[in-house]
Amino acid sequence: MDKISTNRAPKPVGLYPHARKVGNLLFLSGVGPRIAGSNATDSTVPGLILDHNGNFKEFDFEKQCRSVFDNVRIILEDSGSSWDKLIDVTVFLVNMKRDFCIYNKVYAEYFKENLPCRTTVEINSLPTPIAIELKCIATID
Repeated sequence: MDKISTNRAPKPVGLYPHARKVGNLLFLSGVGPRIAGSNATDSTVPGLILDHNGNFKEFDFEKQCRSVFDNVRIILEDSGSSWDKLIDVTVFLVNMKRDFCIYNKVYAEYFKENLPCRTTVEINSLPTPIAIELKCIATID
């Protein structure tokens, strides 16, 4: 089993690789929208500005969606796979009612050709102040 990490994606928030290759499958760890190369403690989330108390000053969920998809694409490509080889996507949203419609719209833009299986789950929170995280499986040669 190959462990894969890349400095072009956000650094993991714990001790785990960006992806693992097992046979012809590539399993991505949870991927969020932070800017590539950023640490979990950095406030480098597109569309998010927090005040000194951690409250939202600015919030743009669509920017977070686009950023998380871009991060997934980077990890896939740096692992030797590609966007069109995604076969399963699990998305975690911290606010389904507020964010699902926007997520669904942006998802349709990114997945015009390839239609992987998809599951969307609402959760209470994520380890950093992000509103979306993706867990993906792709094929790899």
